[in-house]
Amino acid sequence: MVVDPTTLDLSLTALFAGWAMTDEVQRRLAEQGFGDLRFNDGVVIQHILAAPLPITALAERMGVTQQAASKAVADLERRGLVRRAADPSDARTKLLHLTGHALAAVEATRVLRRDLQEEIESDYGAERVEDARKLLAAVIGRYGGDDAIRARRVRPPR
Repeated sequence: MVVDPTTLDLSLTALFAGWAMTDEVQRRLAEQGFGDLRFNDGVVIQHILAAPLPITALAERMGVTQQAASKAVADLERRGLVRRAADPSDARTKLLHLTGHALAAVEATRVLRRDLQEEIESDYGAERVEDARKLLAAVIGRYGGDDAIRARRVRPPR
């Protein structure tokens, strides 16, 4: 059975539009030399971006076990996105920091997302895009997602 995208409900349309835009960002990031990045890296990076933190705090923020957070961090370390350094106030504790490569990737992603926004505004009109953004933001707020966004604790639904 073939599904026509214009017949999808709002939740699926918003989800698939977000996925399509994210895929385009990933493609463009790869063209800029950030092909090692994965979408799920952002789930970890968003927490460390605000400030360096210990792995226990990362696990708590992510809502996962310390073992799961350690596994994710080990992968990011292997790929040169995260490094550990002693906490200046307690040398026994290691803080997670983003590397220069990770920070450059965050900035490149921000620029690419702005570029996509401008392209869509050019194609469909800034007013339509702003109306769609406001509608989707209101839907997020209606179902309690705005607090998770503010706290950088966004994760896929369970």
